[in-house]
Amino acid sequence: MVVEPSETVFNDMMSKIKTTASYTGGDQGFLNSYYSDFPNAHVFEPNLTPEVLSSRHVPEMERLSTLYNADVGLYMLANKWMVDENELRVIHYTLGPLKPWDWWTSWLLKPVDVWQDVREQLEESLPGTRGGQNPKDSFLVKFLVLLPFCGLLFCCYHSFTKNQGYFSSFCRSSLCDQVRHLYYRIKSNGPLAYTSISTSQPIQSIRLLLNGAQYKVPAYLGGVSVCVCFMVAVVSLGLALLIVPRQVMPWTGLLLMYEWTFAIFFVLFGGYIRLIYQWGKIVGSRVASSVSHPGSSDYDSEKRHQRQMSTCDVATWYYGLGMALLAIATPSLPCLFGITALFLRLGLMVVGGIILSSFMTYASEHLAIRSFLKALMSAILHEIVARVSYVDCDSRKW
Repeated sequence: MVVEPSETVFNDMMSKIKTTASYTGGDQGFLNSYYSDFPNAHVFEPNLTPEVLSSRHVPEMERLSTLYNADVGLYMLANKWMVDENELRVIHYTLGPLKPWDWWTSWLLKPVDVWQDVREQLEESLPGTRGGQNPKDSFLVKFLVLLPFCGLLFCCYHSFTKNQGYFSSFCRSSLCDQVRHLYYRIKSNGPLAYTSISTSQPIQSIRLLLNGAQYKVPAYLGGVSVCVCFMVAVVSLGLALLIVPRQVMPWTGLLLMYEWTFAIFFVLFGGYIRLIYQWGKIVGSRVASSVSHPGSSDYDSEKRHQRQMSTCDVATWYYGLGMALLAIATPSLPCLFGITALFLRLGLMVVGGIILSSFMTYASEHLAIRSFLKALMSAILHEIVARVSYVDCDSRKW
């Protein structure tokens, strides 16, 4: 088929553009009004033999069939074409932001695979453009892949150097710590021995203070933490969409999206948890100031054991890995179940998103309260043991 532009037709259109009504208010309505006989025009048949073409009357106007303008939004149902897929000539992607060159469209619409296959077969017209690649995006993609990994390695190194002594002692004596913990629990059931000093305030009051520390947690902390968690998740998704180039390959875009969303969420929500921890230390210091004369070396051994046990923060890893796995599984559910229909895919993603939201609600509330209590207890125990050491040294002088 050869299309030849006509200057005469163009000038005629321009002369009638102010007098011909457009029922849509745009170009499509004007064209339909200009070609008033278009709905009744003969459908173009490309497979006619030369004999038939020479023997038939040449129509004044012919219109192209759906095969030359296969609208994805109109002629695709449940991600399956309503026309013969093998006879398609032109695919029209009309679903707003779901354009084939955007990496996220490939995970929602099946016809994008056809476009991507053609893209990968493109030859190199300019340096770095083979397979539809953008040479500018190539360097940017490598930078975006390496930057979060470098940040993660730095955080791991910083955490290891800060807790190097604990990690080495934990690897050497974790079994011994469990035995000591069992021994102390058995011993604490009996009478407590006072070695060198007698206190004006019994040790039981300190334990009541520690047991009542949970009542120092603000009632609104859980709700605020849930709101902050979801706000951080939305901000992380938005920033990741802005950072990741739109026209990269589908797998590259998906991996970069996960990587940057997790990295931004870890930094923002981790900073919030850190603020909650500092707040708990401040409240714990105020609570500990109400205790004037704590008391015994056995309690000091309990404090050291509790601090050692609290250093191994398994819950944070559990919740973090749980949210990461659910975030990965949510958009992967349609592929796992072999669902190709667009609306079924979106519906299944919504179900996965509800499950992820429920887990995030519980995890964010638990992590914030746990961080607050951990800092509160640490500050109280630190203050009490400092006073025990001071009183013990003072008694030795006597």
